[in-house]
Amino acid sequence: MANTSTRTLRLLSLLQTYRYWPGTQLAERLGISVRTLRRDIDRLRELGYPVEAQRGVDGGYQLTAGAVLPPLVVDDEEAVALAVGLQAAAQSAVEGLAESSVRVLAKVVQVMPPRLRRQVEALRAMTLPAGWNGPASPGLDPGVLTAVALACRDSEHLRFSYTAADDQHTNRHVEPHRLVSLGRRWYLVAYDLTRHDWRNFRVDRLTAPHGTGSRFRPRDLPAADAAEFVRTSLDNQPHLHQVEVLVDAPAAAVRERIGRWSTVEELDAEHCRVRMTTDSLDWPTMALGVLDADFRVLNPPELLEQIHSWGARFNRARA
Repeated sequence: MANTSTRTLRLLSLLQTYRYWPGTQLAERLGISVRTLRRDIDRLRELGYPVEAQRGVDGGYQLTAGAVLPPLVVDDEEAVALAVGLQAAAQSAVEGLAESSVRVLAKVVQVMPPRLRRQVEALRAMTLPAGWNGPASPGLDPGVLTAVALACRDSEHLRFSYTAADDQHTNRHVEPHRLVSLGRRWYLVAYDLTRHDWRNFRVDRLTAPHGTGSRFRPRDLPAADAAEFVRTSLDNQPHLHQVEVLVDAPAAAVRERIGRWSTVEELDAEHCRVRMTTDSLDWPTMALGVLDADFRVLNPPELLEQIHSWGARFNRARA
């Protein structure tokens, strides 16, 4: 018979599988008596798991919602499914979900045995995302993303190789602060120990990140938060497109559609101003297309030219 700790974990796993377990069936699955099962149930309750009992001939047990979220126990297949699902959620357009998914993914991968990590990587490599807006960032490696997330969480010095926009390769030694998902890209906000200043790094241009094992005391970021720091940094880059559009739609409706990737300013009840900073005009063109509203492009002129070009191509596609 398994020891008490192993048996308790097995019991917890079974309770998390089905909503309700008859007591006799649960005891049989564990190879123990009904009396021992009751003691194990009491042990789970002491650990904070809300297990309810139903008495009588058909009595049994079920795990219910509690005041706090206790640790979950998952098997190998569930762990792989969870990691793959979190990788997909990391590219989500839902407000706040991407960053949360990366934090959870870092926790899951950290405790995952190598054989399961290989399964996760194989599934990722052989799966093609079908979202209309493409992947979160070109060539983004989830292993890189989780390694950076762990260093941010643990306040651990991080070293990596970085390729700048001009293809210049440098080695960086930083104090990682936060990961930021902005538009379809991920950015690392960090204090560069060589340049003695705050920087943001595109994660898809970052390779071979590894923690040094050395911890640091976090510095104060010179911005309200990491997202604002990245936005300000991008706004100051002259090679990026500064998009400004007037939209004939309520600001709330526009924010619901594309607010995560833009700044939406309400002008009146039926009109708003949309601003975006982007290195490609493809995304603003697609975003404006899904608004289902009339709009007027103020800047840049290249965006208006692209929209006209796309419109002409769509017109040629008619039967």
